[in-house]
Amino acid sequence: MPVGPELIAILALVALFVVGTLLPINMGALAYVAAWLVGMYALGWDEREILAGVSGDLILTLIGVTYLFAIARNNGTVDLIVATAVRAVGGRVALIPWVMFGVTALLTSIGAASPAACAIIGPIALGFAGRYKINPLMMGMFVVHGAQGGGFSPISIYGVITNSVMEQAGLPVGELTLFFSSLVVNLIMATILFVLLGGRQLMSQRLDPDDDTVHGHREGVSVPARGTGDSTSSTIQAQGVRRDQVLTLVAFVGVAVVALVFEKNIGFVAITAAVILAMLNAQEHKDAVKQIAWPTVLLVAGVSTYATILSASGSPEYVGRWAAGLGVAALGALVLCYVGGVVSAFASSTALLPIIIPIAVPLISEGGINAVLFVAALAISSTIVDVSPFSTNGALMLANRPDSVEERVYYKQILTYSVIVVLVGPLLVWAALVLPGW
Repeated sequence: MPVGPELIAILALVALFVVGTLLPINMGALAYVAAWLVGMYALGWDEREILAGVSGDLILTLIGVTYLFAIARNNGTVDLIVATAVRAVGGRVALIPWVMFGVTALLTSIGAASPAACAIIGPIALGFAGRYKINPLMMGMFVVHGAQGGGFSPISIYGVITNSVMEQAGLPVGELTLFFSSLVVNLIMATILFVLLGGRQLMSQRLDPDDDTVHGHREGVSVPARGTGDSTSSTIQAQGVRRDQVLTLVAFVGVAVVALVFEKNIGFVAITAAVILAMLNAQEHKDAVKQIAWPTVLLVAGVSTYATILSASGSPEYVGRWAAGLGVAALGALVLCYVGGVVSAFASSTALLPIIIPIAVPLISEGGINAVLFVAALAISSTIVDVSPFSTNGALMLANRPDSVEERVYYKQILTYSVIVVLVGPLLVWAALVLPGW
């Protein structure tokens, strides 16, 4: 019996995951190799078709956002933002992760794309983590779970897509059930992270908002004085730094407004802002481009290319048909939740939702499963895994890791957590939402 391309693509995915986990090889490079071999010899594609699968939008977002925040780190603006937020919470360190969760959830709930919200809040949140010794895994995952928690409101991108697909498939729509189910699940996951990763210890920590260490000062970012060190030169120096910071803050606000309100590509907007800031002080920021997270760019470029191969080979539909033929509707629903979780960990959740919901229609119509709860379980299973370092949101957290954490160490931390979420998350969501309605 010949092995079809859908099964070959799945086996290749398992192989590259195993090799990338066991050996210190960038998984993006491995994914490119897998995409080339599977694309050419299983799908019959040429190299041009294979390379068309790379997500240029995602790559540009990673480059633009990390370039902009490299400039912000250089001139002390990130430290200034951190200091202001510490004052806002009265110096209570334990509240900082929850503020980041809430702000990111608010952004996605009012219509911001999840990657855009993570791109805006993630670097700031991880700046807090580095400065105040907050576990960076907890902080980064709080941002991602916040984005997913607010991501299914009736006016959000995920919410609109899911509800529209349900209508087109002739299924009942439960907008608020979908929204609150996602919010509660992600709040629970954030709470577990908070307890397990040192959040309770943070509750006893208070910072003095007026202490100099809380201010936006950073060694090595001040502009050298042009004079001989008198008070006038120092004043010029302070004003110069402050001017850079004000311009950078204006750039942040501009990026958020243009990307979220006018719905322009955040990658283009962020890199435009970064280039303008670099032009205003070319000498200070000449090395900022070196701080772009190039290993993460390779990781995401390769994996997104292979995700296209996986989708084109029909692997998700293959598993979906197998699940529908199991005979037990609830078991088939569980398999589909896992399909959504595994595929979305490597691909776009936005692209997956319109594919996987129609696959579930036979189980709903023939198996007596509550449509609203099942679709909610599918949607949540397909988005909570965006903590994966191969997804846009997880990759953004990896790209903006604190300097105190080695990249490979942080990568393994995120990878380990995402594997746990992929293995356990769909099962728990299925048990909570699907079984009671079956």
